[in-house]
This record gives sequence, structure tokens and C-alpha cells, in this order.
Amino acid sequence: MVSGAAGSARAGSTGASGPDGAATGTVAARAEPAEPERLALAAEFPAVGRDDWLDEVDKVLRRTGRIGADAPRGAGFDALVRPTLDGIPVGPLYTADDIAGEAAPARTGVPGAAPFVRGSRARGPVPDGWDVRQRHAHPDPGAARAAVLADLENGATSVWLAVGEGGTAVADLATVLDGVHLDLAPVVLDAPDAPTATAAAEAFLALAAQRGVAPDALLGSLGLDPVGVRARTGSGPGPDSVVALAERVAGEHPKLRAIVVDALPVAGAGGSDAQELGFSLAAGVAYLRALVDGGIAPDRAAELLEFRYAATVEQFPTIAKLRAARRLWSRVLQASGIDQPRGQFQHAVAAATALSRRDPYVNLLRGTVACVAAGVGGADAVTVAPFDAAIGAATPFSRRIARNTQSLLVEESHLARVLDPAGGSWLVESLTDSLARAGWAFFQELEAAGGVVPALDSGLLAERVSTIRAKREAAAATRRAPITGVSEFPDLAEKPVEREPLPPAPGGGLPVYRPAAAFEERRDRSDAALAATGARPRAFLATLGPLSAYAVRAGFARNLLAAGGVEAVEAGPTTGPDEVVAEFAAAGTPVAVLCSTDALYAERAAETAAALREAGAGLILLAGAADVPGVDGRLKAGGDALATIDAVYAAIDASSGTATGTTADRALEES
Repeated sequence: MVSGAAGSARAGSTGASGPDGAATGTVAARAEPAEPERLALAAEFPAVGRDDWLDEVDKVLRRTGRIGADAPRGAGFDALVRPTLDGIPVGPLYTADDIAGEAAPARTGVPGAAPFVRGSRARGPVPDGWDVRQRHAHPDPGAARAAVLADLENGATSVWLAVGEGGTAVADLATVLDGVHLDLAPVVLDAPDAPTATAAAEAFLALAAQRGVAPDALLGSLGLDPVGVRARTGSGPGPDSVVALAERVAGEHPKLRAIVVDALPVAGAGGSDAQELGFSLAAGVAYLRALVDGGIAPDRAAELLEFRYAATVEQFPTIAKLRAARRLWSRVLQASGIDQPRGQFQHAVAAATALSRRDPYVNLLRGTVACVAAGVGGADAVTVAPFDAAIGAATPFSRRIARNTQSLLVEESHLARVLDPAGGSWLVESLTDSLARAGWAFFQELEAAGGVVPALDSGLLAERVSTIRAKREAAAATRRAPITGVSEFPDLAEKPVEREPLPPAPGGGLPVYRPAAAFEERRDRSDAALAATGARPRAFLATLGPLSAYAVRAGFARNLLAAGGVEAVEAGPTTGPDEVVAEFAAAGTPVAVLCSTDALYAERAAETAAALREAGAGLILLAGAADVPGVDGRLKAGGDALATIDAVYAAIDASSGTATGTTADRALEES
């Protein structure tokens, strides 16, 4: 119902009023605009094609000197292409042409149908979202039980329980799970070694029977994963060790999974997305073979497995990895003769290896981005690590924030109400296909080596992963892969967050790589110096000219040095070498960093460097790429920040007589 003047005006049958309120007569009815057959956005603008876009890119990059004036069309596009760690080229623009041909629907399908790229579910909107799975690892059974119940009562929907050393003792399972309805809240066990995993699985099944849980109602996973244990520790039984318990689950517990194919050891060691995919396929195939050889039907054997992948702050690669994993596993099941395969059950983990100990509240953002990627990628269960997980034991507050991150994305952002929201994105579809191919190639390499266990035992997998980890280390050291709050924008005055330390994780297998650790080690050294002497290691910023000349490069130098715990002492505007030397002497450090423009470097840098050396400077650096006599090294974008920081510490040690053999010259040469 429309009333009043608005309704009359829409009907077109009343008089209208002029500016003074007098009637101006009857207004004729206005015709409704014709509805176009096709809505074309920006139709009034000239049509723009790919070649037009390439021309504009070329113009910009010619002006900046990235490509030459005589470079052919498209050279600018090529200059913007960047390879992933797997060698997959990622371009600045994607169109339908990038997924044309055989990349079409046959490789993506529809949600709930093979090859499951678009998701394992065929249902419409999913208001309940994915399974919010929180991990618990506390040796005190009372504290662990309180944390488990708090999570389940406040948003979590399942429990990921560490059992054994560093977690819940097998004998304490009944205490920790007291109050948990095992037919409502899935429990996933996680043990550090095969004997503990077997004992925990048997204790869990016995507990369910003791509580009267119907065998066909028991939820969760026994978490058996001898291949993952072998990857972490370097030893343990083979995949066939799970057959006995798997047969029991297959025959008695239709809703319970027995085995976890955990790819986190590869991701945590610094491996690439394709290596993570290839490892998971090889491990999954090893379990399938063992189960089928043990007498379990292939389709039932596949139902006993769930897969665990890392969700990272690299949002689009994570989305593509989860989609590619489902496609690849569907191909494995098809090759295994399973006529009606089910989609891969995925547990995505925003792992603690991506977190930092310094400025840990930034981890809230890292966890959120990883969770978004996991949800958009179609993960069935998601775990977000508490923001303080890299420091020590989580607190009730940090666990609350972790689960509320997921609750907000599911219930307020409605991220789970659309199946495969990234589907149809030309970038995501292209990256999914490329990752699937690269992951399958690595899977074939592991199979050619005899399978996942021989590849682990021979060191092949560790060698391949170490190659990628070296690339990650170089990217972190040069800050091409910046870590906010650690390698970029560090805060030397931040108040440390203290937590109860966690027991060391079992070693012996693939290493655990955390990109922030290298910078944090230098920060720890700085903190130790502050505690012992009352002052941090210092470097003097020899600023040349007015503030407008040196501000940018001084800021760059200050930021880089602080990433290693080195405090910058700034000279301020200076007019000549004498002023600089006087302030250098008052700074109490043997390290000086020249900061100014290239023009002023040409006029004053050589003279100033000589004066600083005469005044006792043991290490003279220059912010920028200028070639100046008397300078020991340069601080520039893309340079090895860790090597520079080590050179600063070496010079300070040499000045104080505490050098341990590592010289500033050697550190800079290694840079």
C-alpha cells in the first residue's frame, strides 16, 4: 500500500505544486524505462580488451624503467609475473582464456560430485558452517577438561586432543572427556608415537562402550597416523600397523574415522603446497593399500581416512590447495576402482608455525586470514591456533579468541552459506589446476621411489623439502616475504607476552621451520644485552643534509636494524663531517649508517665515511645502493637483513672484545 503525496505522484493522477506550493496542474503519467534484454555495466564507456590493458601496463612500466622503450607489447605483463615456490607462474591478470579448453567443467564439476573440486557437499546453504575444531594439549587432566568443556560450550563443535607426552595421559582420557557427549561432539586423538596412538585408541573405544554410546553413533577419529609420526620423528611402524584397529572401526563404528593423513609435517618443515599435496596422496595411498590388503573393501577403507592440511596467510594458494586436494584424491579413488567415491574429508589447520612470538597480537590477523582461506576452500573442519601458541601454553582468553574468530566468520559473516565461493574465479581455477598437476607430479616422484615410507627413510622427501625451505629462508632474510611486527615494523619497546612454556616437540624427522624465529633470536640477544647492561646494541645513523633528504632512508635503516634488536641513534640535520663525528662519538657504538640522497652521497659520503673511520667506526654502512669509497656494506631493499644485523653484532662484539670469530666482513660477504 502506498499512501500520501508519494503514492499519488507515482500514480501520475494528481496536481503538482510549484516552489511556492501553488498547484501547477495535472502531471502526465511517466512511462517506466524499458528493461534491457542484457544489462551491460559501464555500457557508456568504450569497450576495453586485453590488448588495451597490456598497452597501459607497458606505458607505466616504461615510465618506471622496468622495461625498455623498445620492449614488445606484453613485456610489462611478463615483468609482473611471479613464480610460486613450486615454479607456477602467477600473473597480474586472468581471463576466461586461462581456464579454457580442457580446464573447463570436467575438471571442476559441481559441489558434491566427483571430482569434488567445488566441495564434498551437495547441500545448499550451510548455516551451521564447518566443524570448529579446537586443539587441547595440557598434561593436567583437570585443566584440560575445563578447557575442553569451555570450548564446547562456547562455539567449538569438536575436540582435537593431544594424548601422551605433552598432552593428556592415556589413563586420564576418562577424566578429560568427562561431560563430553561422544555421540554429539567428535573427538580426534593425536599421539606423538605409534604405541601411544594405539593405546589411546583402545582406551577411547573402551570409554565409549563403558558410557553406553551406541557403536553406530560414536563420532570423531582415532587419529592413527604412523606415516605422520615417521615424518616427525624419523622412526615408527609402517602403514600396516593400523589395520587391526581400522578393521574394528570399519565393522563396528560407521561414523568414526580411524586414520589421519597428516600433511602438516611437510608444511611445517617449510615444504611447498605441491609437496604437501603429493605427500598426502602418497600417504593416503599407502594406507589404502594396507587396509585393502588387510581385507577391508576399498570404498569402506577410503571412508576411514581424513586428511589434514595447513591453512596459511597466503589466501589464494590455500584455497586452491584444498580444491586441488579433493580433485587429486578423487582421481586416486577412481583409479582404485571405487565407482561412487566420496569427497575427501579435510581438516585445515591455521598452524602455529606461521605465528610469531614478537608482537603476537598480529597473529590474530594471520589466524583470521588462514581461517577465511580454509572456509572458502571448502574444509570440513578448521582449527585456528591461539595467537600465543608460538610463545607457550594457551590461556582461556587466547582460546576464546581463536574459537570466536571462527564463530564470527560462520555466524556473522556467513562465510559457510555459499558452497565454493571462489569457484569461477579465473585466478583460483587456474591456480587449482596448476597445483593439482604439480602435486600429482610430486606424488609420482614419491611413488617411483617406492612409496612414502621409503621416500622418508632414504631422505628423498627431506631433501626436496629442504630445497623449498631454503627459498623461504632467503625470502624471509631479505624481507621479500615480510613478517609484520618482526621483520617489518618491529617495536623494540613492546611489552613481552609471557606464557607457561611447552615441552619440546619430538624431533628426529623433518625439522620444524618458523619464519619469524631467525629474527626473534636476534631480538632475544638484544633483550639479554638490555638486561645485562641496561642498554640495547646500537647503531649510529649518520644523517647527511636536511630532514627532507635523509628521512626516508633513515626510516628504512631504523626499521631494518630494529628487526634484529638494534637501536638506532640518529644524528639529526647536519652540515658537515665534524658535526657527524661529534654525535657519533657520543652515541657509544662502533657502527655507523650513512643516510641521505644519492646526490648528497656524491658530495659528502666519502669524506664523512673517512672521518667516521678515523673516529673509530668499525663498521660503516650506507642506506641505499650508491657506490661510495670507504663503505663496508649497504642497506637496501632486497638485501639480506639478517646478514646485515649479524655484521652489526659482530662489529659491536669486536669493539667490546667479546667477538667469537664471526667478523662483520664475513657476515657482509655472506650477504
